[in-house]
Amino acid sequence: VVHILGFTLLVGAVVMFDLRVLGLSRGIQVTALARHLLSWAIAALLLIVPAGLMMFSAHPHDFASNDVFLLKLCLIATAGLNAVLFHVGVYRSVMAWNTDAPAPAVARVQALFSIAIWISVIFCGRLLAYT
Repeated sequence: VVHILGFTLLVGAVVMFDLRVLGLSRGIQVTALARHLLSWAIAALLLIVPAGLMMFSAHPHDFASNDVFLLKLCLIATAGLNAVLFHVGVYRSVMAWNTDAPAPAVARVQALFSIAIWISVIFCGRLLAYT
């Protein structure tokens, strides 16, 4: 339950930010929203990581040999890489599209990709109960 609550917080924060990059709520500065949501994302990770490690440690062989679990980990790594590329890339020009102006196309593509990845991670997490 703690893992799911943390994951809800994390994915909620990520999707809210991604939706802002996609153009929703343009009156809110991208940088202000990023600062606000970062604290929620960090809090979520403080719930997710220990809970996930405890679940894994209870049945390490079952998880390590499960293709859905391995796909979930790969998707999470891909989401992390996407976030890093966003922040070292297009986010450096955020002041040009911080408020009112649309984000660059590459930022919008990365935001859509991020949402799709996190939805896929959620699907994998749910499928773990059945595999």
